Amino acid sequence: MKKTLISAAVLMVAMTGTAMAGTLETVKERGALQCGVTSGVPGFSVPDDKGNWKGLDVDVCRAVAAAVLGDATKVKYIPLNAKERFTALVSGEIDMLSRVTTWTQTRDTQLGI
Repeated sequence: MKKTLISAAVLMVAMTGTAMAGTLETVKERGALQCGVTSGVPGFSVPDDKGNWKGLDVDVCRAVAAAVLGDATKVKYIPLNAKERFTALVSGEIDMLSRVTTWTQTRDTQLGI
């Protein structure tokens, strides 16, 4: 029984790595990170008068772009609401989601991410 549980855990981690590797390669090939954010949340993700995004969630996207692409400006911000966020993530419309999203077992099994 213990061997089976360990094998299942190793398999789940391996499959997750494969999915993430695919997204990582897509981002590198595209040359930009498509980051889902909630629009109009001051302090987290809001565009200013010039259309420049500001906030903590925006900073997370910029940090990921800097780490993956070597340039924090290589981000396309996609404004999403709570109903759209997972559909956009699963469909590949966005590469990552930066806003109040926690892992749950239900989401993990239903979304397959």
